Amino acid sequence: MIRFSTEILFKSVSFRPFSKKCDNADSEPLENEELLNNLLTMGVDVDMARKRQPGVFNRTDTNEQDLQTFLLSKGASKEVIASIISRYPRAMTRTPESLSNRWDLWRRIVTSDLEIVNILERSPESFFRSSDNLNLDNNIKFLYSVGLTHKDLCRLLTNAPRTFSNSLNLNKQMVEFLQEICLSLGHNGPTDFVRKIIFKNPFILIQSTKRIKANIEFLQSTFCLTNEELLSLICGPGAKILDLSSDCMRRSYRNIKDKLSFLGCTAKEIRKFVLSYPDMIFLGEKKFNDKIDCLIEEKVNISQIIKHPRILDSSISTLKSRIKELVNVGYDLSTSNISLLSWSQKRYNAKLKKLYIEQNIVLEN
Repeated sequence: MIRFSTEILFKSVSFRPFSKKCDNADSEPLENEELLNNLLTMGVDVDMARKRQPGVFNRTDTNEQDLQTFLLSKGASKEVIASIISRYPRAMTRTPESLSNRWDLWRRIVTSDLEIVNILERSPESFFRSSDNLNLDNNIKFLYSVGLTHKDLCRLLTNAPRTFSNSLNLNKQMVEFLQEICLSLGHNGPTDFVRKIIFKNPFILIQSTKRIKANIEFLQSTFCLTNEELLSLICGPGAKILDLSSDCMRRSYRNIKDKLSFLGCTAKEIRKFVLSYPDMIFLGEKKFNDKIDCLIEEKVNISQIIKHPRILDSSISTLKSRIKELVNVGYDLSTSNISLLSWSQKRYNAKLKKLYIEQNIVLEN
């Protein structure tokens, strides 16, 4: 029979402080009833908040009323505050002092309290995800130091606020990586290069260097780009697609290539098509194929699509309705400019009205 010493027996036991439990079968900690009552009074969607971050409801040190008072003082409405807490309940764990300090840091970049409120309404996580104000301060100083302007930082904060929640080391790693890419491609202005690529793709700082590297290598090898062509692409129309996973980019491109080859396009035409508007790689395989099929069925020639790839931005329903309207006013899509299929609604309506007038004049004569 195996015997254990007293020391070993005691080591096998993990001691935990006692806490009050519910009577339910799962024995979960009781939710903070005072917090629940406060949230209901504030108009918070408690069910949504509970699904998002359930652990917050077991805490006894939340600051929901201080948070509401603070945000009201900055111009947020009660409805906006309720929405913020519903979607990101952890916001209630921030102290008034931490909130005030963080707000002051954001105001170094954003010109008004109302602008910050609007960002919080769209993306509460961007402000409340981290309480490390020193890291935020260091990120702001670092991004200024690498040549980004006040306007650049404002755009980053508006479009990709998670950039400022990154650790300083992560942002440094990405900026240094982009500078290395620039120099390896023969460009001697890394500061200007970093500014351009961030302006075109404000989300790039929250990606991994591994993903960006894989995508750049794929673009260069697949399209046989010179260093100059690659620089122009990733600083311009191709900047956004660097966010995609390399597998997704490969699948999407393979589908585009197969579809257009089947329709008689040459390798040169396909290359020009993709490089002229790389955003089409964001389209899933089904969406791309369905849009091409829709246009072909409506007698739009594939050569026209190659020349005007932006029409694929429009939804299938928009394409069908516009094609129908244009055909009704005698617009010949097979011989006329098809770029209006992707125009803004206002510009398209003005053109359609003009076509109606022209058609009526012809009929009267």
